[in-house]
Amino acid sequence: MRAVFTITGIVLVLFAALLLKTFHDAGEFKRIVSRCECVCVGHKGLPGTEDITVDPETRLAYISVDDRRAAMEGKAVQGAIYGFDTRSAASVPFRLTENLPFDFHPHGIGLLRGGEKRLFVVNHRGEGHFVEIFAVHRDRLVHLESISGPLMHSPNDVAAVGPRAFYVTNDHGNTSAAGKIVEEYLQLKRSHVLYYDGTAFRRVAGRLGFANGVAVSGDGGELYVASTVGRGLRVYRRDSENGALSARLSIDTDFGTDNIEVDADGSLWVAGHLRMLTFLRHAADSSVPSPSKVVRIELKEGGKYAIHEVFQDDGERLSASSVAAPFPGGFLVGAVFDERFLVCGEGGR
Repeated sequence: MRAVFTITGIVLVLFAALLLKTFHDAGEFKRIVSRCECVCVGHKGLPGTEDITVDPETRLAYISVDDRRAAMEGKAVQGAIYGFDTRSAASVPFRLTENLPFDFHPHGIGLLRGGEKRLFVVNHRGEGHFVEIFAVHRDRLVHLESISGPLMHSPNDVAAVGPRAFYVTNDHGNTSAAGKIVEEYLQLKRSHVLYYDGTAFRRVAGRLGFANGVAVSGDGGELYVASTVGRGLRVYRRDSENGALSARLSIDTDFGTDNIEVDADGSLWVAGHLRMLTFLRHAADSSVPSPSKVVRIELKEGGKYAIHEVFQDDGERLSASSVAAPFPGGFLVGAVFDERFLVCGEGGR
């Protein structure tokens, strides 16, 4: 009998230790103080501005919008890509996609510049997952092609490197709902990055904890991947001939990183989640605020880097930030579920 009590006690202690570690790693014990050396204006009416990217030439922002809570309630509403002119303080969002002949629930986006501009969009249709490619015009997007494949089973974000070539993150390695839950809560590194060379998909990087945002450097020589569960970023050298990746650097941000945007000076703007279990509660209940954070990361010689906090909020001004997209003099902040995005006058440089 004493042995039974001893074993039971050990099991309970181990379970409590695992629970405490889970809460600690998720950031649930962090003290959140709202701060930003900036002035932010909220634009309401667009639920789920999960990803945003700004064309540095035109300064037009492309905003991925999808009402995820409606979808969770079984009332999926057709999503859209919106435009927003960052040159004007009086700008209002305008719709760039109309009358698409398929389900459109956009997630991560990536803009290909140089030559004919194209916008690549991760799309979760009823019949499966696709990357949609659009030709870019000033006031509209023209759909060109839909790409899918069995390896792309849980796509999150996309980085374009050619007219039909791109990297895409699978944020889970498991394909079943139960397997995904186990992968998240046990912090298993089973997600990965795929490369599509214009003909076929292949896996080019793995052992990531919830591979999320992905972006390519201005010169095309590096790829950046956010690891939400890993609370950081991975930097890879990129072979422009065949798309192969080799690990160069790991960056610890100490929060759940989401999307990545690359500034003109090569620095990385990263938004994400300070309390990841609170984020899950926020996903289920809009009345629960989820803290937001934005940082700018300077990459330096010799594998060194510097992280500068740009924006932090307890979730009252903006819950569950997922992207920060810079433009001259400011930045936009989007969110996974919130019915607004922020336009902020820039501090933090």
